[in-house]
Amino acid sequence: MSLLYLQTPRAVRDRCGDLFNLACADRLEHFRVRLDQLEPTAAFVLEVTRQQYPDLNVPFHSRWRHFEVEGRSRSDSLIAGMSEATALEKAQMQFDLAVVSVLLDAGAGDRWRYVDPETDEIFSRSEGLAIASLQLFKQGLFSSAAAQPWRVDAAGLKQLTLEQLAVGLQHRSENPLVGLEGRLRLLQRLGQALENQPRFFGQFCEPASKQLSPRPGYLVNYLQSLPQPISAAQVLAGVLQGLGEIWPGRTALDGVNLGDVWPHPALLGEAPSDCLVPFHKLSQWLTYSLLEPLQRAGLEIINLDELTGLAEYRNGGLCVDMGLLEPKHSQVLGDRHLPGSPLIVEWRALTVIALDKIAEQIRQQLQLDAAQLPLVKVLQGGTWAAGRQLAQPRGGLPPIQTASDGTVF
Repeated sequence: MSLLYLQTPRAVRDRCGDLFNLACADRLEHFRVRLDQLEPTAAFVLEVTRQQYPDLNVPFHSRWRHFEVEGRSRSDSLIAGMSEATALEKAQMQFDLAVVSVLLDAGAGDRWRYVDPETDEIFSRSEGLAIASLQLFKQGLFSSAAAQPWRVDAAGLKQLTLEQLAVGLQHRSENPLVGLEGRLRLLQRLGQALENQPRFFGQFCEPASKQLSPRPGYLVNYLQSLPQPISAAQVLAGVLQGLGEIWPGRTALDGVNLGDVWPHPALLGEAPSDCLVPFHKLSQWLTYSLLEPLQRAGLEIINLDELTGLAEYRNGGLCVDMGLLEPKHSQVLGDRHLPGSPLIVEWRALTVIALDKIAEQIRQQLQLDAAQLPLVKVLQGGTWAAGRQLAQPRGGLPPIQTASDGTVF
């Protein structure tokens, strides 16, 4: 199994599909699939979608939705403040914000809250992390250029300290944010990756920009340089190849850190890599979040459904709570599990394929095709909100508990 293959959404579907087929045959240790629950699960997701979007005009599932709270988009003020900027410059700024915001977006834990200093509103979880990251971005915490606070660059990220991040995210003993150190390391490694990957973060920029510290926004220039239109999978490839080195050292192949790729014992084969299951959850979440800035900049993105559903706790929680994925023993719900445990790998893999099947059911009911209702809209409408709704009786906690380091979920 090659490195390039494992970095594709096709590999995510293929390998998750292998585990899904085993689950359907009741040959996995921790979960079985109850396909008789697929129809009611899809019906519930459609009900939630209609509650949120009665006209079914559903936007993309992306980080930008988390800036849209309390009836307004908090990120619009940035665009308004760049009225004289070119479309390229606006897209670069949006890439900068999206990248750091997504990298800070792993699960916050159930105790953490964020108080918006502008409005005194209180937020938690994904919305809290989104508003917090937006405030830090506007303050220039990630920029090395005092005259250009609304940017993220390598120098600014590499000089970031744990104290600065803790203060900015309001992390205290009585308000703990899960995985703070892991988030800092991720941002610092992002700074190093920007310097190490000039092909993606500077090679295609105008000469004046090459004199400045590289920034995530220069990925826009790289994507513009490709033959147009570009596919969603090409955007993901740029993210994985440009940022792959930032992920904590886990599984490696040919000396390259694979990131969100994990072994599962049920998939053992002749080659050592035959047991690997890729997810690339945060990378795909980031890719989904980069599509809208690219479209606003005039790029056409095709083949949206090449990307997969996101293997995270809201979508996975939906499948467990609705009985589509059935735990086979009490430890599944009773214990806390490491991200690399076979149990969590199973849960995530089965979730990816279940999301495809839920989307197919909803399209059939609405008599729409994948072009009219791509998976990215089913997620937004959709599965993520339905999973959160089902978690409310548990105070927002998913049915399965993970030991997060702030870099996976």
